[in-house]
Amino acid sequence: MNLLSRIDYPREPVVLANLTLKYMKQARFVPLRFVDEELHIAQAEIDDAATVQALELACGCKVVPHHGRLDEVMEVIEQLYGVNSKSINSIIEEADKDLAEVIVGGDDDVGHLRDLAQEAPIIRLVNRLIVKAVEMRASDIHFEPFEHRFRVRYRLDGLLQEVESPPARLQAAIISRVKIMARLDISERRRPQDGRIKLKIGDREIDFRISTIPTHYGESLVLRILDRESLVLDLAVLGFPENLQAEWDALVANPYGMILVTGPTGSGKTSTLYTTLDKINTPTQKIMTLEDPIEYQLDGINQIQTNPKIGFNFANGLRSIVRQDPDIILVGEIRDQETAQIAVQSALTGHLLFSTLHTNDAAGAITRLLDMGIENFLLSSTLLGILAQRLVRVICPHCKEEMAPDAKLLRAMKLPPEETETMVFYQGRGCDECRHTGFKGRIAIFEYLSVDDEIRREIHRESSTEVIRETALKKGMVTLRQDGWHKVREGITTVSEVLRVTMG
Repeated sequence: MNLLSRIDYPREPVVLANLTLKYMKQARFVPLRFVDEELHIAQAEIDDAATVQALELACGCKVVPHHGRLDEVMEVIEQLYGVNSKSINSIIEEADKDLAEVIVGGDDDVGHLRDLAQEAPIIRLVNRLIVKAVEMRASDIHFEPFEHRFRVRYRLDGLLQEVESPPARLQAAIISRVKIMARLDISERRRPQDGRIKLKIGDREIDFRISTIPTHYGESLVLRILDRESLVLDLAVLGFPENLQAEWDALVANPYGMILVTGPTGSGKTSTLYTTLDKINTPTQKIMTLEDPIEYQLDGINQIQTNPKIGFNFANGLRSIVRQDPDIILVGEIRDQETAQIAVQSALTGHLLFSTLHTNDAAGAITRLLDMGIENFLLSSTLLGILAQRLVRVICPHCKEEMAPDAKLLRAMKLPPEETETMVFYQGRGCDECRHTGFKGRIAIFEYLSVDDEIRREIHRESSTEVIRETALKKGMVTLRQDGWHKVREGITTVSEVLRVTMG
């Protein structure tokens, strides 16, 4: 053992094929340099001959240990090999420098691509991009190829934000690396592919849903981040006002019938439904879900993944679920007439059924189902209530400040002047906590349509969306925009946010 008063630690990692971050931390050593077929390491444990012997066997070379202080060794390990070690920019520069010569002209060779995707710089770059997205609480990572550049964007609080992007020549290697992680076919670049990855990041296990599709300049790839810890199973935290929460609790206590949640992709429908199922999940109830895909695992609930490749779709799955004697059923989405008809029949035969539709508002769900061919008398008999929702960004509490309202925005909200005269409006100034956006996190706004006798009569008449909406408004329905306005009054969000996600 060479005892040195001061070790000259390397600035760049010593890349060895059989060396893992976990092993270095457990054995408390860090590589210093590889010269003349000798690997020099800094080792915190003075008499740990077993690690030296294991390294010599794994690397096929002589290992020269030097005594290093434990705190220094562990710090250098994290700096050089940890996924949080460097900025993305520096990792990109390193990957580009190391792979520049071998990448040129090699994108059509599958074996070559596989080799590149398994090189340490590319692995480190992809890991860092993923970890940074998780740290920033992004919901998606987008890898997008263009003619002269390769763009990487994170979806943060519902909006895409570009991050440090690698040079275009790393595009094929990066996409191939993600596809290898998801066990997809890297040689298939003409057809879309879907897959999943499960990674342990810190002390959390996080699922990623992968989707690739060919574009004019290469494959576009999106990773959907499914972080179980980010799922909030609390209606109040999701944004339910107290009065709506009471109505919703009464609605979901029904023994049978159909309840719908509507809104575009990314409007929080899954969170609302999962929270609701968690709330009504008791030992006396059998709950089954049919999803595409299963986003989060819920304890005590039977969750089923559809598989269209073998003909196991929502309609076929729903037929099978009914024979399993469930009390409560969740169908991920009503996409077609067949699924709609089976869902209505299930609700008629003593099941409480939840599902989603992609409509602009609550009233639009009724006319959508009628357009799908559902008989008006069946729909009026089974439908209990419809919840439409959107997500708005929350003003950052760390840089929240008063502001003068924009008169043009207030006019767009169609508010009487007397309602805004004494109000205090807020905005986020922008700080490090919110990445200088002025917003941190999101909250839902809701529009709940209760299907009572009057609404049932309109369904029987097959009335238009406008007529059903007007009937509901006369009975006191709070629209998405009105609920958004309430959250502006409470200082939670801004007028511009509400206008961004709602229609007039």
